[in-house]
Amino acid sequence: MDDALFGEERLDRRAREVLPGAVHVPAWLSLRRQRWIADRFEEWGRGPIAPHSPLVGGHPMSVRMVPLGLVWGPAGWSETAGPEGAAPLPLPEWLVRLSRAALRSAFDPRTAPSWPGLDPARLDAWAETYEPDVALVNYYPPGARMGMHQDRDESSSAPVVSLSIGDTAVFRAGNTQTRSRPYEDLRLASGDLIVFGGPSRFMFHGVPRVLEGSAPQGCGVLRGRINITVRATGRQE
Repeated sequence: MDDALFGEERLDRRAREVLPGAVHVPAWLSLRRQRWIADRFEEWGRGPIAPHSPLVGGHPMSVRMVPLGLVWGPAGWSETAGPEGAAPLPLPEWLVRLSRAALRSAFDPRTAPSWPGLDPARLDAWAETYEPDVALVNYYPPGARMGMHQDRDESSSAPVVSLSIGDTAVFRAGNTQTRSRPYEDLRLASGDLIVFGGPSRFMFHGVPRVLEGSAPQGCGVLRGRINITVRATGRQE
């Protein structure tokens, strides 16, 4: 049996709770929205902070990053980047609205029975309180990957909203204690949404590989993958 075809990652395409508080919603973005967001990435990449590969442990990451709202580095969040002190573009209001809609979709009690356990009316009200202030927009060129890590540079425990456009990524959803097992691999295809909060907010996660040439025609990304993660740092609280 060919492990490349029948590996550990799940192949089903149903919205489901991967772990308590971590929900995968396939095909959440229409092809038209994917293409529109990919065009925004081209605009964001023109500055004032161009796509770059931050140094982690003295080595450049294989992804190229554009920050919105605040700048991320190994030391955490800051308001400017580089010796010239370039400030990032602000987080667009449409991305805030889209992230609130993502929470409503992901945490529907029929899909996510474990957390936060809100009925539809309370879920709508809770989602409207989500106040993200940053987004990291990462471009994965062919061959790029992301090691297992936790998103814990934020003082807020509000959920992380993650959108994928382009080539399919193998996303490794782990546990909150260690980079090693237990974890589960799943495929994030173009247009997919994954949200993690509550008991899974600080889970280790990563992208061990991206499936080159798997992007659907018309998504706006010819090669590689765009990933947008929206977060609340807690700096505004």
